Amino acid sequence: MNNNDPVDAQLIARITKNPKYVELVKKRSPFAWTLSIIMLLIYYAFIMVLAFSPKFFGTKIAAGSVISIGIPIGVFIILSAFVLTGIYVYRANGEFDELTRQIKEETK
Repeated sequence: MNNNDPVDAQLIARITKNPKYVELVKKRSPFAWTLSIIMLLIYYAFIMVLAFSPKFFGTKIAAGSVISIGIPIGVFIILSAFVLTGIYVYRANGEFDELTRQIKEETK
C-alpha cells in the first residue's frame, strides 16, 4: 500500500472506526498479552530456580531413579508453550477470524 494514497487513508479510517474492529482489538490484544506473560513467567521462574538453586533440578524423582526432577519440568515448559499456542490459535481461528471477516465485509 502507498501511504500517500487518499483511498488507502480512507479505507484505514473506515476500518479503525468500525465498532467490530475496536472490539477485535479490545479482545485480541489483552488475550495475547496474557498468554505471553504466562509463558514469560514460566520461563522466568525456570531461569530463576536454575540461577539460585541449580541443585534442585538435579534432585532425583525417587530413590534409585535415574530421572531428575529437571526432566519433567523441562517437558512441562515445552508442553506449556504448545498448549498456550493452541489456546491462542483456537480462539483466533474462531472468534477473531469471524470478527475479521465481518470487518472485511463491512468495508468493501
